[in-house]
Amino acid sequence: MESIAFSLSSPQTFFVALIFTFLSFFLALLAVRSLTFKPKSGGSATDLSTSNKNEKLRACCACNCNDVVSGSDLEPLRAPHLNGGTGPDVTEKTATAITERQTGASMMEQLVPEITTHALSYLDYPSLCRLSMTNSLMRKAANDDNAWKALYHKDFTLEQDGITPVNGWKAYYAATRAIVNVNTEFFNFIRERSLAEMSRLWLNADYVKCVHASGELFSGYNAVMQSWRLAFDWEQGVNFQIRDVRARVLTDMAWVTMKTYFEIDTKPFIVTNIFEFHNGRWYLVHHHSSDMNGEVEQPIVQGQ
Repeated sequence: MESIAFSLSSPQTFFVALIFTFLSFFLALLAVRSLTFKPKSGGSATDLSTSNKNEKLRACCACNCNDVVSGSDLEPLRAPHLNGGTGPDVTEKTATAITERQTGASMMEQLVPEITTHALSYLDYPSLCRLSMTNSLMRKAANDDNAWKALYHKDFTLEQDGITPVNGWKAYYAATRAIVNVNTEFFNFIRERSLAEMSRLWLNADYVKCVHASGELFSGYNAVMQSWRLAFDWEQGVNFQIRDVRARVLTDMAWVTMKTYFEIDTKPFIVTNIFEFHNGRWYLVHHHSSDMNGEVEQPIVQGQ
């Protein structure tokens, strides 16, 4: 009986083991099949790399206006506007703006220099200086030597048409204006009868000289100051006009000639003032005033 029971249990154990083996084989087969078909649904490693590259290219193209990736099947990507949507003509508008700016600059630069100089000749000294501060193109035009030469002849004299200033006509114009302003202060001190200001205007040197309209000559700083003291004490205030002011400026010396009219019906006095440049300012070193002898001075004609 015990041997029969043992023989009956052995087939059952074998059958159970067979079933488990079959199930294990079936599950293993399913696992292999799932691994085999997964790349088809998700793509292979090469396809994934290509997809990532395409995504990066799309991101790069989004940063550039209207770029197309060559060698790929991507469509042209257009840069979005800040307020939404895409801008199909961003590049065209940018190119148009650049062209307009370039055209405006080229039109100014292509003007004939003579026309530019003629146009600037209608400006006065302050206006020409303000124009030079607007932009680089106007600064270049306003610093043109011919423009300052024309302005010099308009404001001062044609006598120096043939000279060539060492530092250019702009610097020469500024130096001439400075000496003309100092010469104007000299006559203002006479009107105000200010001996203190007159003493500061003259150079304190023994070679300075002054010839008054009376014909008296005074030499040396002290003698010249004494002559002006006497003139301011004795003479009453007089009205006079200064005309035909002409200046010549060198490095450290300048002289100014003019006509002085005390009364409109009388003959003018010819006045010459000579200045020297010391320690950053102009000093008067010679003054000469004399009655005009009746000769008429010929006008200066440009080019002669």
